[in-house]
Amino acid sequence: MNGVATVGMGQGKRTRRAALTAAVLAASLTVSLTAGCAHHGRDDHRAPGHTPAPTAPPAPTRSVAAAGSPLAVKIDNVSAARPQTGLDAADVVYAEQVEGGLSRLMAVYATRLPKSVGPVRSARESDLELLRQFDRPTLAFSGAQRKLLPLIGEAPLRAESPDKAPAAYYRGSGRAAPHNLYLHPAKLLPSAPGRAALTTGFHYGPAPSGGTRTAARTVRYPAARLTFTWSAERHRWLVAMDGTPTVTADGTPVAPATVVVQYVRVRTSRYHDVLGNHTPYTETVGSGKARVLRDGRSFDASWSRPGATDGTTFTAADGSRMNFADGQVWVVFAAAP
Repeated sequence: MNGVATVGMGQGKRTRRAALTAAVLAASLTVSLTAGCAHHGRDDHRAPGHTPAPTAPPAPTRSVAAAGSPLAVKIDNVSAARPQTGLDAADVVYAEQVEGGLSRLMAVYATRLPKSVGPVRSARESDLELLRQFDRPTLAFSGAQRKLLPLIGEAPLRAESPDKAPAAYYRGSGRAAPHNLYLHPAKLLPSAPGRAALTTGFHYGPAPSGGTRTAARTVRYPAARLTFTWSAERHRWLVAMDGTPTVTADGTPVAPATVVVQYVRVRTSRYHDVLGNHTPYTETVGSGKARVLRDGRSFDASWSRPGATDGTTFTAADGSRMNFADGQVWVVFAAAP
């Protein structure tokens, strides 16, 4: 059964160390980034001219991230940026609406780090709220709107742009800027922190009873669409962006085990791009409805995230805990009707 949607997701709480925030504020206030904001693929800043080879990156030269801290990378998702690199290695991929009705991705890495990820693009205000669920995550991004930079500097995360960590980024060949900025994750993290760093609140286990057999589901933004088609052979959902199958640069299909369409409030933020288009703000704290796709079926669900430092709890229609299938999870944020 085909479907057209817009939906939500989440689970889990965690305590945070009181002294951590103060330390992070002091460290993060040194961030200096070039201003930038996206609209139809024209936003981010240029990295320095340094272009390290895309293979066998040297050992990390940055300070070591806190134990259990994942890497989050903002990834370009316009047609000129595809195919992306390293997207299949992410544990969680969040999709959000940005200026011009386009989509952008945030990939979170905890169990493995690919050699390269990208193209890397700019951060948004709502990313800071989304990332509060993790313990001082490292955020890799190309820059941000100038007035947003102080908020990024004050956030409890490790902000690593090309200005701060130039050796971690390089310009790929064959594409025009800004769609050619890539990251060597090993330059920011010495190793993958492990599954325990995924404090998202997601729970994995057997599928609940019921659900509706579903062949495909599409989520639409004003100027973009994401389609997930069930593959019984791969036992995964094959991703397509704007009607084109999503594969990585080496041809590997991107195929999550679970897809969550999370219905959220999307409002206008106080920030805008260089053309005056206001940035949508995706609210991920609160509660609402969701649609969970797994095992070729679609399940009605509810989500709840009481506070920014909490993960998101997902509940099935019968009130039981909503389990996800083991493997990559995509969370697509869609405006609640």
